[in-house]
Amino acid sequence: MPIIKVLPHAELCPQGAQIDAETGLSICRNLLNHHVEIEHACELSRACTTCHVIVREGFNTLDPSDEDEDDLLDKAWGLTSQSRLSCQAIVKDSDLTIEIPKYTINHAKEEH
Repeated sequence: MPIIKVLPHAELCPQGAQIDAETGLSICRNLLNHHVEIEHACELSRACTTCHVIVREGFNTLDPSDEDEDDLLDKAWGLTSQSRLSCQAIVKDSDLTIEIPKYTINHAKEEH
């Protein structure tokens, strides 16, 4: 079972987190299933950038992003060459280390 290591985030997981991820699910769904309440304003439908993450380790084990995801990522705060929408990045058999950016483009935090 792959591990997703979440680097510390002041609001969502100040100590960081390490979760046993389920393959075939997105990074976002895995985080939510383990009580890491990452923002996901569009309910995982690839219509916003609030679930943006930076994949610090294991980026190349993910399937490449498609053009629609890339277009949305262009609007994300703190975009890097290792950025992904966590709702679109499907976990495979490899461990991942991710960073959740400090900010999103949301002006108000969503309650789910």
